[in-house]
Amino acid sequence: MTATRQLSEHDRELRSIANGGLPTLAFDSATPYDDYVGTAVLHRLQRTVTDAPEELAFLVTTQVMELYFGLLRSEWQLAQRQLDEDDDAAATATIRRSVRHFEALNAAWASLSWLTPAQFNRFRDALGEASGFQSAAYRHVEFLLGNKSEALTRPHRRNPDTYRELVKALSEPSLYDSVLAFLARRGHAVPREAIERDYAADYEPRSEVEAVWVEVYGGPLAPLGEALTDLAERFSDWRYRHVMAVRRSMGAKPGSGGSNGLAWLERSMQRQVFPELWTARTLM
Repeated sequence: MTATRQLSEHDRELRSIANGGLPTLAFDSATPYDDYVGTAVLHRLQRTVTDAPEELAFLVTTQVMELYFGLLRSEWQLAQRQLDEDDDAAATATIRRSVRHFEALNAAWASLSWLTPAQFNRFRDALGEASGFQSAAYRHVEFLLGNKSEALTRPHRRNPDTYRELVKALSEPSLYDSVLAFLARRGHAVPREAIERDYAADYEPRSEVEAVWVEVYGGPLAPLGEALTDLAERFSDWRYRHVMAVRRSMGAKPGSGGSNGLAWLERSMQRQVFPELWTARTLM
């Protein structure tokens, strides 16, 4: 992809005058839009494996979701850096922005909401053992939200770069860990064991952290708590819509990735992210 020529506001004004207000129609090579977006590459990525007309919608929707997983991962890593720098305003804005991304991600399920078992069966067998369960980007998203599991890094061992990245994410603080460390630096009574812990292990909710959130909601950091709550709610929406899409298109059949499908997803829904943000509401 060639470098896109940068234009200043003055350049754009001169171009508009020269064109008489009409769009530019002649370029030396591919259009600058194609160069910037990489459309030629993007539209070659849809390689269906059957003639079923429904498969293309399934593939495109899945690829769109993968792009959003990568975007969310980037945003939350940025929010962690901002929290590490004690810039809560910037971190809150970043998290709020990611909530909008999550809303768009969840809306993508609408592109599959019409899929019946008969339609899915036309191409499901051709997918082999391929399953969304194997998405490394989604796994990284879950790790950043605090849903950690060493076992779930194992499918990626044959891909060294991806495996190394996931193992690193497993052992590093989640977004919630970064928030709690920030609150402790701000003088809130976050217990040391909630911060200085094995980040690869399951997070254990604590009543002391509940009390911290009650205190936070009475002060200027309340918007940070609400941004995180919005994020947790969108993640719950994601998991619910995933369950409903599976229930609608294949019922309780075993999953292609080796799980028991619907039952696995329903169990996964029980794991709550940012737990004390929810339980503290009873005390407010």
